[in-house]
Amino acid sequence: MVLLFVLVKANKFLQHCRSSHSHMASNQNLRDLQWVLQAIKSQSFNLHSISFYLSQPASNCCPETENSLNINISKDGLPYFSNLLTTLGAAKSTQSSLRNLEFHRVEWDSKLLGNLGILLENNTNTKQIAFRRNRFNTECLSELSDILKKNRVIKEIMFSESSIGSVGAGFLASALKVNDSLEELQIWEDSIGSRGAEELSKMIEVNSTLKLLTIFDSNSITATPLVSAVLARNRSMEVHVWSGENGEKSSKVVEFVPENSTLRIYRIDLSGACRVACSLGMNLTVKSLDMTGVRLKSRWAKEFRWVLEQNQTLKEVNLSKTCLKDKGVVYVAAGLFKNQSLQSLYLTGNWFSGVGVEHLLCPLSRFSALQLQANITLKSLTFGGGRTKIGRDGLAAILVMLTSNQTVNRLGIHDVEGLRPDDIVKIFRSLEKNASLKYLSLQGCKGVQGDTVLQTIMETLQVNPWIEEIDLSRTPLHNSGKTDGIYQRLGQNGKTEPEMDLLKDMPLTVPKSCRVFFCGQEYAGKTTLCNSISQNFSASKLPYLDQVRTLVNPVEQAVRTVGMKIKTFRDEDTKISIWNLAGQHEFYSLHDLMFPGHGSASFFLVISSLFRKPTNREPKSTTEIEEDLQYWLRFIVSNSRRAIQQCMLPSITIVLTHFDKINQPSQDFQQTVNSIQRLRDKFQGFVDFYPTVFTVDARSSASVGKLTHHLRKTSKTILQRVPRVYQLCNDLIQILTDWRSENYNKPAMKWKEFDELCQIKVPPLRIRSRHDNKDKVEKRRRATATCLHHIGEVIYFDELGFLILDCEWFCSEVLGQLIKLDVRKQSSSGNKGFISMKELEKILRGSLQSQFPGMGSKVFENLEASDLVKMMLKLELCYEQDPSDPNSLLLIPSILEESRGKPQRWQFSTPDCIYVGRHLECDDSSHMFLTPGFFPRLQVHLHNKIMALKNQHGATYSLEKYLILININGIYIRVELGGQLGYYIDVLACSNKNLTETLQVIQQLIIPAIQSLCHGINLMENVMRPECVRNLTPPRYRRAQFVSLQQLKQALLSVPAENMYDYQHTWAPVSDSGRPILHAGFDFARDLLSDEDFREVLHRRYHDLYNLAVELQVPPENNQDGSDNPLSISDEAEKVEPTFGGIAKGVEAVLQRLKIIEQEIRDLKQEIQGLRYYEHRLLLELHRKVNYLVNYNIQVEERKVPNMFYFVKTENYSRRLVTNMISGMNALRLHMLCEFRREMHVVEDQIGCEIMQVDNRTVKSLAPYMTKFMKLLTFALKIGAHLATGMGEMIPDLSREVAHLADSSLLYGAAGAVAAGAVGAAAMGRIGESRNRNKGLESSRDIQQDLRTAQQWVVDFLRERRCSTGKDIAEKFGLWRVRYRDDGQIAWICRRHMYIRAAEIIEVPI
Repeated sequence: MVLLFVLVKANKFLQHCRSSHSHMASNQNLRDLQWVLQAIKSQSFNLHSISFYLSQPASNCCPETENSLNINISKDGLPYFSNLLTTLGAAKSTQSSLRNLEFHRVEWDSKLLGNLGILLENNTNTKQIAFRRNRFNTECLSELSDILKKNRVIKEIMFSESSIGSVGAGFLASALKVNDSLEELQIWEDSIGSRGAEELSKMIEVNSTLKLLTIFDSNSITATPLVSAVLARNRSMEVHVWSGENGEKSSKVVEFVPENSTLRIYRIDLSGACRVACSLGMNLTVKSLDMTGVRLKSRWAKEFRWVLEQNQTLKEVNLSKTCLKDKGVVYVAAGLFKNQSLQSLYLTGNWFSGVGVEHLLCPLSRFSALQLQANITLKSLTFGGGRTKIGRDGLAAILVMLTSNQTVNRLGIHDVEGLRPDDIVKIFRSLEKNASLKYLSLQGCKGVQGDTVLQTIMETLQVNPWIEEIDLSRTPLHNSGKTDGIYQRLGQNGKTEPEMDLLKDMPLTVPKSCRVFFCGQEYAGKTTLCNSISQNFSASKLPYLDQVRTLVNPVEQAVRTVGMKIKTFRDEDTKISIWNLAGQHEFYSLHDLMFPGHGSASFFLVISSLFRKPTNREPKSTTEIEEDLQYWLRFIVSNSRRAIQQCMLPSITIVLTHFDKINQPSQDFQQTVNSIQRLRDKFQGFVDFYPTVFTVDARSSASVGKLTHHLRKTSKTILQRVPRVYQLCNDLIQILTDWRSENYNKPAMKWKEFDELCQIKVPPLRIRSRHDNKDKVEKRRRATATCLHHIGEVIYFDELGFLILDCEWFCSEVLGQLIKLDVRKQSSSGNKGFISMKELEKILRGSLQSQFPGMGSKVFENLEASDLVKMMLKLELCYEQDPSDPNSLLLIPSILEESRGKPQRWQFSTPDCIYVGRHLECDDSSHMFLTPGFFPRLQVHLHNKIMALKNQHGATYSLEKYLILININGIYIRVELGGQLGYYIDVLACSNKNLTETLQVIQQLIIPAIQSLCHGINLMENVMRPECVRNLTPPRYRRAQFVSLQQLKQALLSVPAENMYDYQHTWAPVSDSGRPILHAGFDFARDLLSDEDFREVLHRRYHDLYNLAVELQVPPENNQDGSDNPLSISDEAEKVEPTFGGIAKGVEAVLQRLKIIEQEIRDLKQEIQGLRYYEHRLLLELHRKVNYLVNYNIQVEERKVPNMFYFVKTENYSRRLVTNMISGMNALRLHMLCEFRREMHVVEDQIGCEIMQVDNRTVKSLAPYMTKFMKLLTFALKIGAHLATGMGEMIPDLSREVAHLADSSLLYGAAGAVAAGAVGAAAMGRIGESRNRNKGLESSRDIQQDLRTAQQWVVDFLRERRCSTGKDIAEKFGLWRVRYRDDGQIAWICRRHMYIRAAEIIEVPI
């Protein structure tokens, strides 16, 4: 009722505003602003946004929407402005709803700002304020600063043409030093000057919450202090600085985008560039630096040398066209000697000579076999340009680098005019010894010309097979068209050979047939383009039938093509087939069947029209074109990953049609070009893009001439690169063509006919005598047919009994008929989605008709409609409702219609039902998806799998367009395809069975069936929130209502045993426009995981505990020195002997108990109880052992220093625990544990003591016992022992650490440095030696000696650091020396234990 009242009031308000506006138009009177004041006071409407326009000709009120209001105020109505601010500040209705405020042409005074301050103070939801053409005096700016200091709500503030100047910038800076809520600051069309920029930079040093800073200043000098502060303080703040100096057109100065870690500097002076370089030294946020076109000098290069030496994150630097001379390049080269992170460096268009080249390549070269290459991280280097004079010295340096370098894989030398042909010859001769370079670019080099250079390149490629690409564009050799042989040779170097298996003696050859797939949406102009290309081929080379088809081009162009079409051409001895994939959405589900097999010679033309329909001039938006192209790119990537063997990346060319309708290139077209470049970058490494985007008029054969040339040349290149095929395949292509011409052009042949053809026409596939191995010959024939299928000449599958020879007929006539089939009209059964076998055969028989006039009925005498149905069943395009019934109904999923508006609910639901869901998502959905043909295949495949089960007991199975409904043994399952373009599948289940039985069906039946159909696409399993399953929450609301299965298991492993059964996973709430859809909640892990999953977690914990028990169970030793035993316990049963053997006795009972527990497990609760008991006993033994080690040698300095220590290394603002001691390690910190018995732990906020460098004495003192003690502490961490409280976050991968520690020997040498992150502490001796019972006495003496050595090292180290008194140790380590009242032992404990255990201890300070 309240909501209805508010809506009625708001509606009345809008009607009143409109009627008043009409009245004003008639009599030109001022708007009654008093009414607006009263409306706000009466709280009759809910405003989100208000814009004030002052100095207007008339005062009025203009509502934009129900929640947005524009208020125009004339000079006469200025008093109302102050009253409005006061009223808004007091109105309760706007205090929680008002979000945006805009002020235009306001001249502020103290009173107005006071009212604004009250308004902002009372409003708790105002996020954005904009001041446009406002005026502030100094006093007002100060008051505004005070307002911002107090405000904790505003997220964005903008000043546009408000002339705040440097003074205003200073006040804003002082406010933002305090304000920690503002995220965006924009200052447009102003001049804050260098002083204002410096003030803002000081603010940046303090403020860490600002996310976006945009400045449009009249002077570019403001950029320097701002971006320098952001870089120096490693702020993740997006920065954009624009400038328009001296009336020039505005241009960007600096851009820093932390999302892609890219810093672009477009314009900056020398001193500013030096300052920015200084801030990059220790920066961690910039990975790519682009200063293209900024004029630099050696002074900047000197600073940048230090950047290269210090910075560890910079990956790419572009210094093209920066006018660097020799001295500057020498500084850059000097920085490369110590740099260990930079991967790409671009220096094209600079002014250095051979001296610069010589220095630049020096860190990348070796000048003797004994010398190490100084820089091994730089992978790509490009230099050159018209003013780069390489000379003899530079050439010599290039030759040395190419001969000796072992890491650079991309080298570019561009537009260098000084290189002569004999210099180019020397460069390629030097490549004969290079095994790392994969890409060489000499584009624009005039010396690349002549037959000698060409011959040298070819000879080099014969010797060097590692070069993958050579770019010779814009060179005389390329311009003369002589580089085709080079690219052909490169393709041969990269080809792979298929497995030979049973066909080892069958010769291989280069294939002669290549397929070109035309991919695009409907109306893209694919058919018209194909016809124009056919006209570019010589008519004399076209087969007669193709000549006939060419004559009907005008008819074909007038009608939209429906279905898939295939057109074949001959180019010399190469056969080129154009497969025109249907652009209609209903055909998409069949495209997977047409995708080329592994090793197939094929490439793709992705075609998109620049206009929505060819009949009008309505252009497509850039987004529409990008979506078109992206669909086909993802389709190609998904199918290529699904292929059995991906021997080369799919080759793709982009074609834009209807270019003739564009009168002149516009900004929209440039945006389209930019979007295509983004797609190139996004799919780099997934597909191989042809660099040129063709823009054509598909109707004009002249317009597509270059595209036709590209198609012919690319076909030849692809044929050279793909794996070779059996020679028989090339022979059989012609033999099958002849067979068709002799047999009424039949589109298919029986396998028996193929056998006869092989016996007569193909000697290698001939059975020569009765004693021949017929099985081997049969396998050869099937292998040959499969090879023909992969290269697209036939369609063949094992056990079908026939081959499809006319692929176009099958794709267009047979499958096309199925897609266009209206089941509701055809099926007399009335059963949704089903069609009878007879009715389907009748439809298919209609496609088995003569394709051309004058051809008799013998064309299809060897093929029946039932054969096609069998093929559809084999391809899982349909399934039989009852396989035992010859007249069974068939269901074809691809022709199902999507249900609309149907309410979703469970067929069976009772209060005791359990609900469970799994969310399977593509791990790389930006490049791949589940193709449109995937889900129809899954619908058939899952049906066949379920019906083949022995215990399915009358399972029911029904389908919708994107849904599978299954009822099997009382478990109802929904399998839903979701996401744009289908990148995830949800499996939801409702059952009256228990959780484990329900999940068994999902994990053992449903998920394996899904995984089996998406080869190459990884689906990550996630656990869905049960409430979403129970309520069948729509997919848009459950996007974040799932958790990774592995993450949930890992979370269980991280809690103590007693908490595992009651572990809860918390779900976040979901709302829609403020309306709650799902409330926050939680579920127990035991209600999300099956018993098998839970037991897997428990067994992993058991494994860790068992390893700990084995570690504690050690053969006995004799302790000859009774005085070293600090333990004195009267109860013999509780006594722990001061030897490893004594501890083992206490563990034997624990191990025995473990076996009993594992044998008696009945349920999870009992198993966890056993785990808790086992864990408790092991921890008890562990504490006793560690406690003994703490006090092992009490005589050393009378325990004047703590004994339990570990080392920490700080890396990138995180702490890593050190596993071992290697001589030369530096920047370590020594820390101490609190030693209170049975409760030892890490001391929080402990300062510690720094170790500058580890020497050999330190290694010798500590290495012998670090291994075993670290192992104990690591196991303790894994089972949640409070012994290691505070250390868990320092160990990123405990399982790897335990594996390392369990296998490691004494930590000597560099091999021991593989592990990362565990605890280093003094405590243990050489355990391996102690396992030999015959050497017990010797081992005991070794342990005692090692312990004394380690403890003496601690004493000496702390004494050297002047940390030997109790006060010093308390200050650095937070530990105090105490004595236990009961046994008199000494220990060093923390302040907390000093307080809570005061009754058990006596402080004994030094």
